[in-house]
Amino acid sequence: MFQTEYEFNLPMGLLDASGTLHRDGVMRLATAADEILPLKDPRVQANEAYLVLILLSRVVTRLGSLSQVNPKVMEGLYSADLSYLQEFYNRINRNGNARSDAICPKCAHEFELEMSAPGGS
Repeated sequence: MFQTEYEFNLPMGLLDASGTLHRDGVMRLATAADEILPLKDPRVQANEAYLVLILLSRVVTRLGSLSQVNPKVMEGLYSADLSYLQEFYNRINRNGNARSDAICPKCAHEFELEMSAPGGS
């Protein structure tokens, strides 16, 4: 079966106004529209760095118990979490997989390793 959604755990987490920490989430694979349409956004045209916030807000379908994920939510991410999500996005959209095969260097046991940033659980 073709997997289109991937769970993640932010290294630090998003702290909302009520003090709730949101770390777990789901990201779906990006469509062509997800990568093209944000280029027309005036915020991106004024500042290219804003592209990643809009793009991630389109593909992150759940973040903790937040009712919606939008660019304003993404603005509140710590830098480490933003970097993690960018890397995660690239991994699942370029490779189609958030896991990697690994081999123990001591015993040669083969296993599947879920890729995550340091501090993730």
